[in-house]
Formats: sequence, structure tokens, C-alpha cells
Amino acid sequence: MSALPDSPATTRNRNAILEALRFELRDCKSVFEIGSGTGQHAVHFAAAMPWLVWHTSEIPENHEGICAWINSADVPNVRMPLEYIAGSTVRTGSRFDVVFSANTAHIMSVGEVGSMFADVFRLLNPGGKFCLYGPFNESGRYTSDSNATFDAGLRARKTSMGIRDREELNRLADGNGMVECRRYAMPANNQLLVWRKPAQGIV
Repeated sequence: MSALPDSPATTRNRNAILEALRFELRDCKSVFEIGSGTGQHAVHFAAAMPWLVWHTSEIPENHEGICAWINSADVPNVRMPLEYIAGSTVRTGSRFDVVFSANTAHIMSVGEVGSMFADVFRLLNPGGKFCLYGPFNESGRYTSDSNATFDAGLRARKTSMGIRDREELNRLADGNGMVECRRYAMPANNQLLVWRKPAQGIV
């Protein structure tokens, strides 16, 4: 690979996300990232939060770029990518304090989003958190004209794509034993949503 893959949106949003994650992950030790993309978020967040071990994952065709970023950054607490496909078995051998994912729900189908929430529950330790970043609708309505335009572009590319409704995501979380505990307003009409798995009971 001659050049590192680059996602400009990652550079624009990473510091706002990091500010929220510093609070949410302050007492955590391990993170599993669903859909690491280029790997830019992983190396940035892992470098800024050295008390964490950051595990990356992606579909196989994106692994080369993630590995290139990890090797280039030389951050000791970030791990090479595992294969992740929503609804398939994730072979990690362990559970995690946090699952993080950015800009994935709107490129997944509705069924895949449901599978992701089920996967997250299985991946989390009791008391763990799921932090999901992206654009979300509120009560079936777009939160901005730019999000409406973005959604139209997604659906033109593939009919199964689209901005998801926060209330529907909360229903999926509830159906998988998780409860929304916080949400953060982010730049460009995005949000960071945080759900928690119960500290005891069903695991």
C-alpha cells in the first residue's frame, strides 16, 4: 500500500468524540471497535487514552488499511483488526468494557443494525457500555436539512442504507438488555449515544 487510506470526516470529528469518550471510558480497560474503517479513529483514541487496550475490527477487505495505520502510528495499546460482519460469530476469546462504533448504523441494513446490538450485548462485560456515533433521526424526523440530504444520498446508493431513528435504536438496545444512559451532541448534526449493559443479571 503506497499511501495510508484517509477519511477526512474522521479527522474532523475525532476530537469532539474523544472529549466524550475520555469521560465515558475513564474507568475502563478494554474497547472493541466495530467497523474501524481506515483505522484512524483507533490510533488517535488509543494514543490519547493509554490506559485502554483498543481492539479494531472490520470486514476483511479493509484490514490492510487498518494495519497500515497501526504500523505507522506505532501505538502499543491498539490491536490488529479482527473480522467483523454483523450477525456472524466474532472470535475474540474475551469480553470488553466498551464497544465503540462510528458511522456504521446508517450504512448497515435494518437487520444488520439489529444483529449489531445483539453482538454488542455478547461482547460486553456486565456493566459495559456501547458508544455509537453518527447522524440519528428523532421521532422519525431529520434533525437538520443536511441530514435529510445525506440520507437521500445514502438511499440512492443502496436502498437498505439510511439514517436510523434514535427511538428505534433504543428499542433494539432494550430488546438486548441495554439502557440508554447518555447522549452527546456532536458537530455537523451528529450524536454520540451511550447505552449500558446491566452490571448483574443476564450476561
